[in-house]
Amino acid sequence: MKVLVTGATGLVGNNVVRLLLERGTDVRVLARENCDPRPLERLPVEIIRGDVRELPALTKAVAGTDLVIHSAAQVHIGWTGLATAHAVNVDGTTAVAKAARSAGCRMVHVSSVDALGLSSRGMASDENTPPTKRAAEQSVLDEVSAGLTAMIVNPGYMIGPWDWKPSSGRMLLQVARGWGLCAPLGSNSYCDVRDVAAGILAAAERGVAGQRYILAGETLSYFKAWRIFAKVTGATPPVIPIGPMARFAIGRVGDLVTRLTGKESDVNSAALAMSGQARNFSSARAAAELGYRSRPLAESAEAAWNWFREHGYA
Repeated sequence: MKVLVTGATGLVGNNVVRLLLERGTDVRVLARENCDPRPLERLPVEIIRGDVRELPALTKAVAGTDLVIHSAAQVHIGWTGLATAHAVNVDGTTAVAKAARSAGCRMVHVSSVDALGLSSRGMASDENTPPTKRAAEQSVLDEVSAGLTAMIVNPGYMIGPWDWKPSSGRMLLQVARGWGLCAPLGSNSYCDVRDVAAGILAAAERGVAGQRYILAGETLSYFKAWRIFAKVTGATPPVIPIGPMARFAIGRVGDLVTRLTGKESDVNSAALAMSGQARNFSSARAAAELGYRSRPLAESAEAAWNWFREHGYA
């Protein structure tokens, strides 16, 4: 079997590639010309250079494959770069889904729990919770209606090794650098990226076409999660919660800095607003149908921290 992986230099894509190789699978990746070469260095993969929005490269990449795992995405929580995010996440996903259907191969679209709505009164959200942002997912479902065999997976907040950018591991690094003394009052659903990678392959093997599978994990407040991060990294744990007024003020300062510098950081009003949400997601369907399991956050954080130290990030 030959598998094409998009987004292979990112956190989830790189873990998927390495798991496929461990299983003896023939792997092809679609990677941009200017991408970081380190994630694919010395890996026995076929590399097709191009972008998910470039039809000639995409057609060449899909040809002869049995499965496409589409994990390429533009991720940033904020108010800038929305046009680029739409082009990559929606237009790119549409192009990949159409190419996969034309080639007659299966597809797993790696979405996010951010594409799901949040339940009220602290209940865990599931695949049927009213949606917020699903444009990319809808483009996949449109192709499923036209004959594509595709599944959608919605990972939670992923922590683990091979986070080259880094992406979600920035939270761990920030706590390690002493920036975690004040923790927001919200919560998140933390999962190990290695377990998510296994869940993605399970969805490819046993998933139902057109079905969504949440691949989340341990739901913890940021205060508790950051205390785990502090213990793993040897940093000072959080001592002060950040309430709504403080989040609003800090977010507005971040927005002002964006206007003055033209560059938006992780500290902005959109990100601070999300940090106050109770983000609780149920992986019951994935557990029952795919055998999905996610290990405790402490184990994932330790693996991520060891990887960051070995690769010079800390």
